[in-house]
Amino acid sequence: MAVVKICGVESGRDVDLLRDCGADLVGVWCGVADGPRDLSVDRAAALVARVGATSPIPVLVTTLTDERRLRNVVDRTGARWVQLHGWQPPALVRRLKAEPGLVVVKVLHVGEGGCPEQRIIPAYERAGTDLFLLDALAPGRVGSTGTMVGAAAALAVVDRCTRPFLLAGGISPTNRAACEAVVAHPLYHGVDVDGAARDRRGRLDAERVAQLISVWRSGAAGPDADNPADD
Repeated sequence: MAVVKICGVESGRDVDLLRDCGADLVGVWCGVADGPRDLSVDRAAALVARVGATSPIPVLVTTLTDERRLRNVVDRTGARWVQLHGWQPPALVRRLKAEPGLVVVKVLHVGEGGCPEQRIIPAYERAGTDLFLLDALAPGRVGSTGTMVGAAAALAVVDRCTRPFLLAGGISPTNRAACEAVVAHPLYHGVDVDGAARDRRGRLDAERVAQLISVWRSGAAGPDADNPADD
């Protein structure tokens, strides 16, 4: 079954809402440069602890590239899943994977000119990357762009992978059909959502989260939603 990751929790209320809605993965931002939902290490640790270890699983999301700082955040938060959302090299993945039980998700950025990391995907895999995440790359922004990754561009990347992947970038209840070819790929594992899970004030909304989970797990067409900018 496809998994649904909701990213950017900021409070215990967010964590409880996502648990009640049945989200599979919960993204906790820490060390995300200029991230609107970036948290202190102590706050991130508190939310990772509140999520718990299973169902849903907390995922530390970071753009940190300095190994010492990154290990400090991983150790202090207690996260066992780490999403490297920046430009971290395969060598850093390899060193992180030396820690038993640590799951590493590496983001592959996909823009108009293709995927900058495409040629080193095999190196990421050899380093031990467990899961890739395809996200849209927009000028001046890495993540939370509200821009979809085109199906052709996504397939050009994942056809070079041997590890499963999550799809991000503008995911909403209304655009699953546009992603059908990507969803049908044998390595497809689920989606990562931010903006479409929120109301106009930017708060996670239980109805929107439940609709996202229903549509992306079942494939049922979603009704038009008056959403703010998506993921």
